[in-house]
Amino acid sequence: MIRILLAEDDDVMREYLARALTSAGYHVTAVDRGTEAVPYIDSGTFDLLLSDIVMPEMDGIELAQHTAKAAPQTQVMFITGFAAVSLRAEENVPQAKLLSKPFHLKDLVREVDNLFGRADRSNQQ
Repeated sequence: MIRILLAEDDDVMREYLARALTSAGYHVTAVDRGTEAVPYIDSGTFDLLLSDIVMPEMDGIELAQHTAKAAPQTQVMFITGFAAVSLRAEENVPQAKLLSKPFHLKDLVREVDNLFGRADRSNQQ
């Protein structure tokens, strides 16, 4: 099963995202800040880091940079509602996928499915 680490500081958003991804068949571990995600990343057991960019203590870009060093096999996808922050993310972590808020939960699942070659499954829904 594909394992996703979700780092999102907004409680409601984190719950919605985790529920949608779990319903789509992914194993999701959700945390509310970047610093809480670090030990999970260091375990090297996640296929995807799905992270908000703007978070307290450690932002998503710093978390992605840590991920690139500690668990280079882990893919990264950012979610953000700030256009200027999106540009910074693209400059600092160019290999990361970016999904801008607002988005529909089906769009998120489709993007994750595409990352893992599950596009055929998402077209059937």
